[in-house]
Amino acid sequence: MATKVLLTLLITLLGLGWTEEPTGEEQSITQFLTQLYQARHEVLLQENKDQLSAYYVISNEAGRMTLEHELRRSQYIRVWAEKRSIQLTKSQGKITIERIRQNGSLARVQLVQSVKLSYTYPLHPQIPAQSFGIGTRHRLILQRMNGQWRLLQDDYLDPLYVNPDLIPAEGVPGFPSQPTVQNPSEPLSPPRSSSATTYREKAVAYANRYAGAAWGAGNEGQYNRKYQDYTDAGGDCTNFISQVWGDAAEGGRLPTTDQWHYEPGKGGSSAWIYTDLFKKFLITSRHGKLIAQGTFREVVQSTSEHPEGAIARLQPGDLIAYAFNNDVDHFAVVVGRDQNGYPLVNSHTSDRYHMPFDLGWTRRTHYLLFHIQEKP
Repeated sequence: MATKVLLTLLITLLGLGWTEEPTGEEQSITQFLTQLYQARHEVLLQENKDQLSAYYVISNEAGRMTLEHELRRSQYIRVWAEKRSIQLTKSQGKITIERIRQNGSLARVQLVQSVKLSYTYPLHPQIPAQSFGIGTRHRLILQRMNGQWRLLQDDYLDPLYVNPDLIPAEGVPGFPSQPTVQNPSEPLSPPRSSSATTYREKAVAYANRYAGAAWGAGNEGQYNRKYQDYTDAGGDCTNFISQVWGDAAEGGRLPTTDQWHYEPGKGGSSAWIYTDLFKKFLITSRHGKLIAQGTFREVVQSTSEHPEGAIARLQPGDLIAYAFNNDVDHFAVVVGRDQNGYPLVNSHTSDRYHMPFDLGWTRRTHYLLFHIQEKP
């Protein structure tokens, strides 16, 4: 199937501080960035090093490393898709330029990129194209060379910068698939109320509304401003998950405690914002039930205890912790499944919206699957 690429440029004039028409240099920079991100989208779907390298300062080590970063991430996602019997079909993107500061032949740019990636299942042609979103925040340094702008450095938290050789091996029989029914002898949740939206549904709605810059998220791509953003203080993933279930106005309304709470003006408690402490809180408070843990293969394969794989036990609103060497590195919330049954997650740092749960991780990752005990 032919792949398609579309890039739309959005300029936030207020963020740039422009009160008049952009200068000629600002226009040339935005034109260069449009072309750069167009090329990046194309390389995500099909390798073309020569095309992409034309936009980089390859005579400088920093420029070469920045180029190699993009080539590595594009290789990772293509290899991941191949190993999951998925065909990437379309890459769409939007960049919002927040600031341009030029000094001689150098320009510093801050921007936010929102990406939509679409995919199909060639082995299941009856399933329509599925899509997920990624959002990243970039600090770039551009250099003008022979009258043309080129990229020297790009600093951003990249959820796809992973060694493709570390992707878990090809398919596991029976995965993905739509789960059938829960084990009737061990229900995970109390019966749903037919008269009101459940707390679980509220938690998922919160996760979709405030998934940040990722394509598909609500709130105009912004986090909930009631809460501090911990992205530059070690990561915002656990703070986001705590909001999803702890926000009393819009979220799942789990009761906060002395251990786990957020105080306006002061921020979140340690268990609210730190991954390992939040994991411990889930278990000791009994808000979370650890269903299973293990590598990708171990949580998706059929076992006597979990005939459809442990991952099939997760419901929208449940949580996945990502750990290395018994150290939890990240949390995400399950928001549903695609039409082939692949579990999808939302998270912060970086922003993800309806993203396949293992994309961006490796065979060394251990997944801890938590069912959240819904408030009665």
